[in-house]
Amino acid sequence: MTTTRTEAAYLRSVTAFKNPTLDLLHGRFAPFVVAVLSVVFTPDRPAVAVADAHVEVAEAIDELRAAGYDTDDDRRIPAGSARDICRGWVRVGWLGLQIEDDVEVYRLSAHAVGALEIAGRAGGGRARVSRSRVRTLLDAVERLARDAESDPARRREALLEERAALDAEIAALDEGIIEPLDDDHLLEEAENVIHLARELPADFSRVAESIAAMQRDVVAELRRDVRPTGEVLREYLERGRQVMQATPEGRAFQGALRLIGDPENIDDLTDQLHAVLAQPFSRLMTPEQRGELDAIARRVEAGVQEVLTAQRRASHVITAQVRTHDPIRDRQVDDLLRGVMAGLHRWSQTRSPGRVEPVRTLPLADVGHLRQSISDVRPLGAPEPLASESPDVEFVDADTRAWGGPHYAELEEYVGRLGDGFDLAEAFSGADAETRRPVDLVGLLEIVHRRGLVETDEVSVVEAIRPDGTTRRFAFGAVRAGNLSEQGADD
Repeated sequence: MTTTRTEAAYLRSVTAFKNPTLDLLHGRFAPFVVAVLSVVFTPDRPAVAVADAHVEVAEAIDELRAAGYDTDDDRRIPAGSARDICRGWVRVGWLGLQIEDDVEVYRLSAHAVGALEIAGRAGGGRARVSRSRVRTLLDAVERLARDAESDPARRREALLEERAALDAEIAALDEGIIEPLDDDHLLEEAENVIHLARELPADFSRVAESIAAMQRDVVAELRRDVRPTGEVLREYLERGRQVMQATPEGRAFQGALRLIGDPENIDDLTDQLHAVLAQPFSRLMTPEQRGELDAIARRVEAGVQEVLTAQRRASHVITAQVRTHDPIRDRQVDDLLRGVMAGLHRWSQTRSPGRVEPVRTLPLADVGHLRQSISDVRPLGAPEPLASESPDVEFVDADTRAWGGPHYAELEEYVGRLGDGFDLAEAFSGADAETRRPVDLVGLLEIVHRRGLVETDEVSVVEAIRPDGTTRRFAFGAVRAGNLSEQGADD
């Protein structure tokens, strides 16, 4: 029995040390990795552009080597460029690569965040069994027992006791009785809050990574799915919409989001933290502790945003994959590849397959005719002029031409006979019936405008004749033609 328990404990330990978190802390260059990651990535800077990260890691290496930390021990500073070091951290799971706003960035993985948290606790604050931590434990157990209680009478009794305690405290305050806590006790409370807040970034990163892993699993399953497209669409689109419920971490986060998702709650948390830092006891805290306490609200907000961004990205990727999923095409490609592999296998089994020339270029498609380029050496040729009266053109109905545009040629000839300074309305009224259509009035106005016209304050009224014989009256500001002879001389 002892051997079995020991063996089970050993297997659990082996599994735990395979976790990238412990691997980071137990690695050859663990102090260097923890130090650099904690400097490059901060609560206010969870994502760093790849190029910036390489520069900062290179600067850190140069500073440590200049200080002499790699002279007596080859296990202190890793060899290689900053880019190689960062890529190695990506391979072992300490950093993650993402695209944000078309920029490739590094983000700490949940394992790296947890390792930094463990290293910070071990090398920084004191681990004490304080009244604050015991009180937190007792409150959590009491809340658990109360929420798990299904007897209405007992739950009512517990609520009445809680209300009685609150009423007694309110009555004491009304009488001016107050028992202020000493600074040591408030400091313990603040340290406990900081201790609890240090675990949040790793929790948020763990939720985001679980969503990303679920997304990869769904896409992999989709590519192996050979069911009809309609059935695949319904199932996977639903999984894309319910991406947050697909993992235990996501479901737990949704419960926490009800408490911290409201921006007003974040604002209230920020105000409360500022009020705490304004109290006299805060002078007993170290600058690092005050900084951590002040950054709690920003950490929570950044963590929520990280998870929601991972959720939106996963939903978008799954939806895009579903919409482009074509099982028939995928099967055709698979059949083609299997056919090629089978042919290569048969060819390799022949006694003397001979020498095979490699395919250096793909064959060109014969399209028959390509569009000519604009660099044709032949001179450009003007098209043949159009004949004004083509004998081979037959108009089915002459009335169709009458409904066309202005008769510019006839109007130009008519205006040329009128001389200088004529009134446009009078000129239009004196024209032939064929050039008194409504559209000819517009053409006449255009011709006079090109040669110069004078507008007056009077109103002219003319009557136009349509091709079908009907008339229409038009009123417009009176216009007189300018001195055409002088205008022509100026031109």
